[in-house]
Amino acid sequence: MTEPVQGPASYFPSIEKKYGRPISEWKSMIRASELSGHMELVAWLKAEHGMGHGHANALVAHTLKEDAAG
Repeated sequence: MTEPVQGPASYFPSIEKKYGRPISEWKSMIRASELSGHMELVAWLKAEHGMGHGHANALVAHTLKEDAAG
């Protein structure tokens, strides 16, 4: 049996379904943004793309963690 996905990635299927873009595209957009702070990026996703706070927070947290890991 496979362990269920936990943490920010658990939101990914609903983000793709609700906002119509693959997670890889959202991550590319976050990385291409001139913004760098977590909450700045969350606010940008909410304001510019109509994303809910939880979804935006999950995407930003996961992307920044990936980038920090190298």
